[in-house]
Amino acid sequence: MDKVKIALQYIMPKHLISRLVGKLAAAKAGKITTSGIKWFIKQYKIDMDEAAQPDPESYKSFNDFFTRALKPGIRPLCTDADKLAHPVDGAVSQLGPIKDGEIFQAKGHSYSTLALLGNQPQDAERFAGGDFATIYLAPKDYHRLHMPIKGTLSKMTYVPGDLFSVNPLTAENVPGLFARNERVVAIFETEIGPMAMVLVGATIVASIETVWAGTVTPPAGKQVFTWDYPTQGSDAITLDKGDEMGRFKLGSTIVMCFAKDAIDVFAQGVEPKAATRMGAEFAHIKR
Repeated sequence: MDKVKIALQYIMPKHLISRLVGKLAAAKAGKITTSGIKWFIKQYKIDMDEAAQPDPESYKSFNDFFTRALKPGIRPLCTDADKLAHPVDGAVSQLGPIKDGEIFQAKGHSYSTLALLGNQPQDAERFAGGDFATIYLAPKDYHRLHMPIKGTLSKMTYVPGDLFSVNPLTAENVPGLFARNERVVAIFETEIGPMAMVLVGATIVASIETVWAGTVTPPAGKQVFTWDYPTQGSDAITLDKGDEMGRFKLGSTIVMCFAKDAIDVFAQGVEPKAATRMGAEFAHIKR
């Protein structure tokens, strides 16, 4: 059955399906939308007591629901200056060192930082010998992404690509999954060096948003787009630790890359398959 699921991933019209689902998710269909949201909550056992708006009827569209805010204080932020905070609710897929420019995906599969970052050598070189962490956001999870450390945006790259699902099954069976799917790469300058936050698209993920650019992914883009940002002066975009930096319209994956000697050790319990909670202790900074 798993082989059939993977085979279907290769042949189905993933971009078309994603565009159609995106239109449905944006639709404001009154009671129909509310009924669908209630079904989704029940199906995925979502704890709406954590939501700033716990009433399903308060959401006018599925997109409003998918990107719902949490109640203030529900995810306490790790404020220790020597530690990074978790950027998302989700589950660790993989993490560890970047070896010879390669990131481990799953048994028998890896991909290069060069490919992940849009085939831009100057960016990949900045993370040589560094560390990475890949975190999967399931449909049930909170879909906003936050800063693990204070950073100033220096570059954003949109990389067109496929739209395979990014669940554990595809991660184990689709070579180079996260470097072949559509994605947005945001590079920040931080006190521990450059940090890349790569927001990976997936089947039926309608779009990827950032707080500074809004929706980034073009409907049918085939070209790599790059934006450079000033890191000094009044136009610099600086986000504090814990600030929202982006969001997915449904579940997906984020891949984080850190420079060499930035990370001392990942926090206890931060390991493959472990659940993550936004704001909790993520890693220790190397001083």
